[in-house]
Amino acid sequence: VTELVIAELLYLNYEDQTSPVTMYINSSGTTTATGQSVGFETEAFAIADVMKYIRPPVRTVAIGQAFGAAAMILSQGDKGQRAALPNATILLNQPRSQARGQASDIAIRAREVAHNRRTTCELIAQATGKPLSVVMNDCQRVKYLQPDEAVEYGLIDRVIRKEEISPLMKPSFITQL
Repeated sequence: VTELVIAELLYLNYEDQTSPVTMYINSSGTTTATGQSVGFETEAFAIADVMKYIRPPVRTVAIGQAFGAAAMILSQGDKGQRAALPNATILLNQPRSQARGQASDIAIRAREVAHNRRTTCELIAQATGKPLSVVMNDCQRVKYLQPDEAVEYGLIDRVIRKEEISPLMKPSFITQL
C-alpha cells in the first residue's frame, strides 16, 4: 500500500502542482488491535516525507480510524487542512516489537523501535506545536482522541460536519466526469 500511496502523491505532484491533494485516512496503523504487526513505521515515515516533498497543498481527513502511524500521517497535512469526520477515532500509541530470537537480535530491534518511537513523536510534536516531552509521555500508553479532542491537541484543525462540507472538498476527479 505504501508504494501506491507514494506513487499517487508523486503522480498528482507532477500532474498539477497547484491543486490540493486530499488524503482520506482510515487505518489501524502498523499494528492491529491485538498488537499484531501489519506494517513498519518506516513506511509511514516515507509517506510523511513525500507529503512534505510535493508542491500541492496536502489535506488530510480521518474517516473511521487513524491509529498510531496513521495518526502521525493525519497530523502531517498542511496546517489548516487537517480534519476528521465527527465519528472518527484517533489513537496515539508507541510502536511495538514482537522481536524473538537471540538476545543480540532483540536488542537491535529494541533500538530500532525506540528510534521509530522518537521519530514518530518528533513529527507529531512538530505538527501540533507541543513539546516533544509531552508527546512522548502521551504516547507511552494508548491515548484515544475523539475529533474535538484531536483539535484541542493540535493533530487536526477542524471536525467536518455535514452542514460545513465545502464545495472545495469536492474530489478533483469529479470535475473530469
